[in-house]
Amino acid sequence: KTYNATVAGRMVTADLEPVSVESKKKWFDEHSENFRPLLVVEADGMYAGWLSFNSFYGRPAYNGTAEVSIYLEENFHSKGLGKICLQKSIEICPTIKVHTLLGFIFGHNERSLQLFYKMGFEKWAHLPKVAMMDDVERDLLILGKRIF
Repeated sequence: KTYNATVAGRMVTADLEPVSVESKKKWFDEHSENFRPLLVVEADGMYAGWLSFNSFYGRPAYNGTAEVSIYLEENFHSKGLGKICLQKSIEICPTIKVHTLLGFIFGHNERSLQLFYKMGFEKWAHLPKVAMMDDVERDLLILGKRIF
């Protein structure tokens, strides 16, 4: 539900149509507490979203590098929860042996870019016009932070 709510906005995912739970089963199975956690985010005792660590490029030499994704329910936006989630993901990195954390963010997603920059991430790559959404070409930025 949280993920699919972001599809139509064309700000945070390159999926163009909502996805089914069944289609994400492999993705769920790739997560584990000690390697690539998938965490539920709560605020005020309510479900607020989730954050996940995803393997970068799927080769063993990159096991120390992970992409972080944060998806929050609309009613929890602009309340500082994204910052808390990103801080938590940085704190978790040493326990899951992730020394380099990445964020893959569309160039037009100013709020997410500002958050990652504020948390010490730097732009490591700019992939111009790599995504086509509603006949608009979008850039993808890769932001990175060395944790240890």
